Amino acid sequence: MRRPWVVGVSGASGTPYAAAVLRALLDAGEPVDLVVSRAARLTILDETGVSFRDAHWKDDLATWLGVDPGGADVQYWAAGDLAAGPSSGSYPARGMAVVPASTAACAGIAIGLSKDLLQRAAEVSLKERRRTVLVPRETPVTRSHLEHLIALHDAGAVVLPASPGFYGAGARASAQQLVDFVAGKVLDALGVEHTLFRRWTGELNARD
Repeated sequence: MRRPWVVGVSGASGTPYAAAVLRALLDAGEPVDLVVSRAARLTILDETGVSFRDAHWKDDLATWLGVDPGGADVQYWAAGDLAAGPSSGSYPARGMAVVPASTAACAGIAIGLSKDLLQRAAEVSLKERRRTVLVPRETPVTRSHLEHLIALHDAGAVVLPASPGFYGAGARASAQQLVDFVAGKVLDALGVEHTLFRRWTGELNARD
């Protein structure tokens, strides 16, 4: 039985994190169900110049990721399709990552708003006790956002802020290395093997 990871991309800045997570999941041979919110389309366009369209999602995904998914197992669901597979707990998903997770998405998921498929799929993932990872990027944060993040934590989600570490590549780390660090932490939380960053070994200055 196909059991995909659901990846939701919300409208927060930080779409390179989503692209890195998607590339890594596909590289690992994992099946993926993708949901891109309407706001995320604008952010992808602003940050990359790529239009993401429902009718041309395969071509647009390849352009956005910079790789041809080819025969990868990817299913795309429109954000407005509340009858989509991931909207039901009986749909056999393994879990979900929302990356990046906007304040609006976090709030909607925390209170069970289900205003679109992304929020509904995340709520389903939580209620079914599946691995659920949210990657907020907003900074600084308000009290209400902190309260929503605490509610998500208490509901079983892994709250994984987009806070890259430098020990893998040092102070001269490239932007892609910092993005990959966060993406790697997401895959760690999902339990998917990867080689996106060098792990700490307890030895100072042990860089490749």
